[in-house]
Amino acid sequence: MQSRVNLYSMYRTHNCNQLRLENKGASVTLCGWVHRKRDHGGLLFIDLRDRYGYTQLVSDPDNFKDAHKVMDSLKPEYVVKITGEVRERPKGMCNKDIETGDVEILVKEAEIVSTSEVLPFEVDQDKDLAEEIRLEYRYLDLRRDRMKKNIIMRHKIITMIRDFMDGEGLLEIETPILINGT
Repeated sequence: MQSRVNLYSMYRTHNCNQLRLENKGASVTLCGWVHRKRDHGGLLFIDLRDRYGYTQLVSDPDNFKDAHKVMDSLKPEYVVKITGEVRERPKGMCNKDIETGDVEILVKEAEIVSTSEVLPFEVDQDKDLAEEIRLEYRYLDLRRDRMKKNIIMRHKIITMIRDFMDGEGLLEIETPILINGT
């Protein structure tokens, strides 16, 4: 049997919800969307998001000038690939709301994979939106945490049902669709 190939491994070493204190000192490559960006007097903090979670990135203008220049140009929802070193967050700066809240990545290399236009709504906030806007920009709506959690839950329920039915010896048969219902 052929083993599964992780297509993302050529772009990243870890996902945004994987790194912990035991990874301290490791060189890692992450890819994801820019969720939030904060400038603290030249030192940049960026929350990087993928489907698995969040990781905080730190950009140092003094030691990694090229990477900092790229990081400074980032806007919300840009897709970025970074390479850096996992380090422990300073005392009192841990974020207990996320699983990677004890660590941050000091960015040494950065590459913009894809840019983004100004969005019709903020993906990083769970505000009520008109249904017409949500449907027109469905690809953005699905990036919001609430929608992502709903999709994951639906997947898990369907997988559980399929596994149960398979365990009972039943077959799932997909018949051809001759006419769409809509």
